[in-house]
Amino acid sequence: MHFDSGAFVVGLGWAAAGVLVVLSGTFVASRIAHKHSVIDTAWGLLFVSVAVAVFVASSGHGDPLRRVLLLVLTCVWGLRLAQHIGRRSLGKPEDPRYEQLLAKAKGDPDLYALRMVYLLQGVLAYLIAAPILIGGFEGRPVGAVAWTGVGVWAVGLFFESVGDWQLERWRADPAHQGGVMDVGLWRYTRHPNYFGDACVWWGIFLVAADALPGVATIAAPVLMTLLLTKGSGARILEKHMSGREGWDEYAARTSGFSPLPPRKP
Repeated sequence: MHFDSGAFVVGLGWAAAGVLVVLSGTFVASRIAHKHSVIDTAWGLLFVSVAVAVFVASSGHGDPLRRVLLLVLTCVWGLRLAQHIGRRSLGKPEDPRYEQLLAKAKGDPDLYALRMVYLLQGVLAYLIAAPILIGGFEGRPVGAVAWTGVGVWAVGLFFESVGDWQLERWRADPAHQGGVMDVGLWRYTRHPNYFGDACVWWGIFLVAADALPGVATIAAPVLMTLLLTKGSGARILEKHMSGREGWDEYAARTSGFSPLPPRKP
């Protein structure tokens, strides 16, 4: 048997429990910090909890190498992202996005946030983690498709981590306050970190897509890509940046997502 459906069902429960533990701890931390934006730090940790739960639950049921790949790729990405966002937001007040959202609350704003922020992000993370949930219980040996996925994941991690590092260094210079970054990876795409994020999840999908059960999870990276481009990612950031001096010229010559050579004026 190449896919143990019984163990898979058990794994689904353990993964859901892991997500709930992270969400509960994050909600408690948000009340201590007096801001709900701590959920941004926990986003990567939600996937780490799923990967750990699946790795434990799939022991003796899935291909050992694929199980290790899914665990390592997810944890490296998730822990790096959590550390980056946590350090960036340390000491800062509530994110305006959450202030605007909570302004719509009727009744207890914390209960409203619990439903509209924490529960929603937990469900999204659980759905996007489908390649991990299914791939961990796939018994077929790792093949060329999975190794291609590792390569795509590596490209994504490079763009995401280097893009974040370059932006952090650029912002540290007081002369750049209120400006638009157009150097490094940001010269080739307006969102190297979001592009990298998408590549990471297409890579994880490919690790699970060596066989039919994994192929069926293609909706997961599609959903993540849509969130990054049309949801809470690039679309909102560009709306915020559109009023800055030099943004229109930068946007006219720089690719919106996939890295491309800058267009000539």
